[in-house]
Amino acid sequence: MFWELIATVFAGIGGAGIALFIRTLSKKKAPKWLVPTFAGLAMLGFQVQGEYSWYDHQKSMLPTGLVVVKTVQEEAPWRPWSYIYPQTMRFIAADVTNSAQNKIDPDLVLVDLYFFERRHLAKRVPQIVDCVKDARTDFTESFNPSHLQDSHWYPLNENDPLLTAVCQKAG
Repeated sequence: MFWELIATVFAGIGGAGIALFIRTLSKKKAPKWLVPTFAGLAMLGFQVQGEYSWYDHQKSMLPTGLVVVKTVQEEAPWRPWSYIYPQTMRFIAADVTNSAQNKIDPDLVLVDLYFFERRHLAKRVPQIVDCVKDARTDFTESFNPSHLQDSHWYPLNENDPLLTAVCQKAG
């Protein structure tokens, strides 16, 4: 975040420099308000570009075996352009390569989900996916396999990307 702030300031300086160059070329006939206007537009443009390129950049840095299973696009009134082109601000990736099929019940797969959000650290959440019942549940340190049926299962659609990614590998 600190480096993004520094880059935004330099974008503003660059925008102001372009406006000063325009004023020099016009022999100071161009209005003075161009300098802060260009600086502000350059900073705003840099921030908008950063917001829209964040997801593609993060996705390109994922190691092999992590599969994006969900993206969340957001719209906000303070970003009116997001109503035309929503921004991807969060996504979930499943570590398919390191997922583990249960040896007793091969329909169950343990997989790590990684939650990525703009300007936040990634969070790892272990999950158990039932490939037959199309459901998932949280896997915690206090998880007891003998009480699996007592766990709170979250239903998944049969074409859910998490099921597709994890169960194809398991199957």
